[in-house]
Amino acid sequence: MATQPDLRGKGQPADKTFGGLAIGAAALVLLILALIAVTMTSRAMPVLRHMGLGFFTSSTWSEHDNNFGALPFIWGTVYTAFIAVVLAVPVSLGVALFITQVAPPKLKRPLVYLIDLLAVVPSVVFGLWGVLMLAPHLNRSFLTAGIILAIMIVPIITSLAREVIETTAQADKEAAYALGATRWEMIGAAVIPHSKAGIVGAVMLGLGRAMGETIAAALVIGSSAQIALSPFKSGDSMPAVIANQWGEASELQKSALIALALTLFVMTIIVNLIASRIVQRSLKKTRGA
Repeated sequence: MATQPDLRGKGQPADKTFGGLAIGAAALVLLILALIAVTMTSRAMPVLRHMGLGFFTSSTWSEHDNNFGALPFIWGTVYTAFIAVVLAVPVSLGVALFITQVAPPKLKRPLVYLIDLLAVVPSVVFGLWGVLMLAPHLNRSFLTAGIILAIMIVPIITSLAREVIETTAQADKEAAYALGATRWEMIGAAVIPHSKAGIVGAVMLGLGRAMGETIAAALVIGSSAQIALSPFKSGDSMPAVIANQWGEASELQKSALIALALTLFVMTIIVNLIASRIVQRSLKKTRGA
């Protein structure tokens, strides 16, 4: 009878090496984020000293008068991202549920490939399509930008939601069917509660992508620094104005654009922290149930 080799202690050096590499990689990410924050903050200080809090509260952006107010661009970024999420989430969840719960195997794989293909289309293609197809009917506006951003984040939310939904235990679904539930009732009782945390994370990731999109938004939003509730009005967003004005900007204007980028950086971090908190709370409730 063959004896099993004694492997106790053999892997300790490898484990320590792997642990050190993992810690080093995590520290590198934090270091890069810290360097980005420090560099951008230092470059944004001239305009923050010049404008003070008025940089965040003023709605006037005039490079000729050295008056830079970020409020219209903050509004445009949040408004278009909100429109995109409102339009994209129902479509994304519907497609994800159809692929995982309804579609036959022969149809499921082509749909997955199609969604993945849509995710890698360059943003400038979506922007030009919006200029050619949507702008003649809706003009260059918040709504046009929101629709283009929604199309761009649908594959992201769909792919992540699909992967989360597919982790639902088959026993949970069969238990719901055994109790006389319909397919829709099974989805509501077993699939959605199990996948809620992951779906929230997918939506927040799509929101972050929508807030940070540059080229597509710049092509269709209208480049007008104004705050308007009507989605049919033209506007501007932080990434779009940075891309449009950086090349011919003065030193103080460049500082203002960097301050816009820093504001967007902070906003995306806050969105990610909120998403992480929501996911953790959902996981705790799921485990408690």
